Amino acid sequence: MFNFDEARFLRIQKGAVDLAPRIDHEIGAAIADGARNLYFLGTGGVAYLMEPAVQLLQRKSSFPVFKDFPAELVLTGSANLTDKSIVVMPSLSGTTRESVAMLNKVKEVGAKIITLIGHADTPLGLGGNPALVNFAEDDTSSESFYLQSLLVALSVMKAKGELPHYDALVAELATVPAALVQAKAAFEPRAEEFAQIIAGSDYHMFTGAGNMWPEALYYATCILEEMQWIRTRPVHASDFFHGPLELIDTGVSLVLFRGEDAYDPLAVRVEEFAKRYTDKLTVINTADYCPRDLSPELRALLSPAFMATLMERLSAHLEVMRDHPLVTRRYYKRVAY
Repeated sequence: MFNFDEARFLRIQKGAVDLAPRIDHEIGAAIADGARNLYFLGTGGVAYLMEPAVQLLQRKSSFPVFKDFPAELVLTGSANLTDKSIVVMPSLSGTTRESVAMLNKVKEVGAKIITLIGHADTPLGLGGNPALVNFAEDDTSSESFYLQSLLVALSVMKAKGELPHYDALVAELATVPAALVQAKAAFEPRAEEFAQIIAGSDYHMFTGAGNMWPEALYYATCILEEMQWIRTRPVHASDFFHGPLELIDTGVSLVLFRGEDAYDPLAVRVEEFAKRYTDKLTVINTADYCPRDLSPELRALLSPAFMATLMERLSAHLEVMRDHPLVTRRYYKRVAY
């Protein structure tokens, strides 16, 4: 595959899956000790990557779960954030300014802090109790964080007696790194074609439903806007018919992400409408590329990870096609802000 190090990718995703016993131990022990809720507190793109796990717990578990903006929460606190909270703080660098400030706030509150990081010798690496480290880089981090956050959610449900087949799911997760590579290989023949669609316009609408929405938001915002300087308009499929549909017209690019969870009918509704009014509708469906030997349950739970792994292939072609490396920045970590 084009500009792809398979051994490195497999090592990183296996590292994420291998965190399962530690995550399960920490979550189980905290709940047994009386934890009353869980917070996912990430900043920027990594916060989007936690959202499928948040959604899973909100809809399938009785254990209260919250997500918030550390930049806001550090200013006001929350009545629900207490010494009986479990706080999961993801950060690839371990140095994200807003998250470091939030870490200190959480310590003052006395909550249980679990950090998910890529580098141990960092503020979030040194501040977690525990700090769970899985080295990754931008092109491999999305899948890693999707896997880790799913493991957190599954462990909560196990501890609450809501997931009797936890062991079977985690055992199957061991096959996911290889399945992600298979999905990349299946998508590769079309990756350049899709990259040409993205490169062919300076404005795109992105949409998705269920656990596809966070990946649509992530790719539009953190890859195309941040790393490619391409303007996007992300919108949840549930909101599409409440304003954004009026932007659809001939020549307007709409990119629709479809997955295999229960909310795909919302995406189909957008697709059926948009194909009547724009000649630039692009639909990417994980079901077309995800290996069929994975269970339907796991394919649904990991649809965002599979979409992320497909989009990495698209991005690998896009940065060369546009002569714009993904590491290029004007402001991010380059100027004071």
